[in-house]
Amino acid sequence: MRLGWMMLPLALVACVERDEPTGREDFATFCAACHGTSGRGDGPAAAGLDRKPADLTGLSARNGGAFPGTKVMAKIWGYTGGHDGASPMPAFGPLLQGDLVPYDGGDGIATPTPVRLVGIAEYLRSLQE
Repeated sequence: MRLGWMMLPLALVACVERDEPTGREDFATFCAACHGTSGRGDGPAAAGLDRKPADLTGLSARNGGAFPGTKVMAKIWGYTGGHDGASPMPAFGPLLQGDLVPYDGGDGIATPTPVRLVGIAEYLRSLQE
């Protein structure tokens, strides 16, 4: 039953009208400059950062084989980003606008979340090796 809740964001994202970019498209626009198009932390802007961006393809491997959806969402939504200068992660203002959908990052709690952030998180899930 829990798997059904985890698949709900995918179903809801699929139901939203296509006038919004996909998670892959938003990743390319907002993330790939640092994390690279493959998510390995090798984007063109990475060389100018004090710390190499995370290799996003290994999130599940570094979490015992389970995609850490709640941690990922906290990071991209800005809860752990440290927008006071402690982290180079940008604020994703445009991605916070629009429809909210329930998102369970794996902790059993479905939280109303901007659909475009869910799209990025689910795209990151697809990059796992």
